[in-house]
Amino acid sequence: MSFRLPQFNPPNFDGEPFTGAPNATLVEVLQDGVAPDHFHGMSIYPEYFKVNGQWVLASQSRMDGVPVLMEDGTIQILEFRNLKKGHKVVVGRTEDASEGIYVYAEGFASKDSNEDIFAFRSGRSRETAYSKDYNHLYDVLRHEKDQGYVVWVLGPATVFDYDSRIALAALIEKGYVHAILAGNAMATHDLEAGILGTALGQNTYTQESQPNGHYNHLDVINMARKAGSLEKLIKTLNLTEGVVYAALKKNIPLVLAGSIRDDGPLPTVWANVYEAQDEMRKQTKKATTLICLATQLHTIASGNMTPAYTERNGQLRPIYIYAVDVAEFALNKLRDRGSLEVTTIVANVQDFLVNVNNNLI
Repeated sequence: MSFRLPQFNPPNFDGEPFTGAPNATLVEVLQDGVAPDHFHGMSIYPEYFKVNGQWVLASQSRMDGVPVLMEDGTIQILEFRNLKKGHKVVVGRTEDASEGIYVYAEGFASKDSNEDIFAFRSGRSRETAYSKDYNHLYDVLRHEKDQGYVVWVLGPATVFDYDSRIALAALIEKGYVHAILAGNAMATHDLEAGILGTALGQNTYTQESQPNGHYNHLDVINMARKAGSLEKLIKTLNLTEGVVYAALKKNIPLVLAGSIRDDGPLPTVWANVYEAQDEMRKQTKKATTLICLATQLHTIASGNMTPAYTERNGQLRPIYIYAVDVAEFALNKLRDRGSLEVTTIVANVQDFLVNVNNNLI
């Protein structure tokens, strides 16, 4: 059976409590960057706001953002820092339509009434069998390759191993990657592997530490800074493989967000955290699938910026979120932060990448 996206089942606004609900209350922003008291904070689910008697969907969202009624009648979701004096913000903290605000979490829910309320092993742990999840992911990626926008969130462990690094570069070449969100470390160690055959001084295939290998990533950062850009470094050294090489060759957005611990960093790393967040959000706004590998902080950040749905071609569809880590704690942390619509897979990311690449043409 060919893959089909779940159909969105919208609320029926023709009856109560919707017809008798008041319009949402709007309060103007009086100071840039400061929301009115009792502002409404967004969830990951579709939310509707009653404006002039009509229920308006915020077609793009992010958790904890603030809903603003724009002059064109749309509801835009902004961070506090992007609020401007005169913006009309929705206030109210109920979700049941009683204040003209309705949070709708059931739009993509299955209508199958045969599922048991109680079942063993309904959680996800190292004892979970993930075969079904892998097969679903393959189907999703085949669909998304040409009809979606797949954003990969990468920790440095994805490029520590020779086979996983080659597998990820192959997935980029095949068209299953539309944007990459990462930090200085992932790009640094990918380039280190391409130039010196090591990651953090260890051979990426044998895992043997090399003499003075702890200098390798620093030398690569210095080379890149001397070259002035990643493109110039690749051209100067005639690099022809790797994740960074493949991404730049395919003109795939490579958003590298800086952190306090960064060495160097590489050119193109966003040093200002809010500028980095803005660049990341440009990609999560377009995302239809998000795949997060072995990076707890980037995963939580990206997950919090990505709602459970998006609008494509005038229709709502789910956003698929996958998070893969060898540690259950890191995956549970994402779910605890409110990103509930996520498939978690407890696995070594090196094995995960090789499996995915081997099963996709």
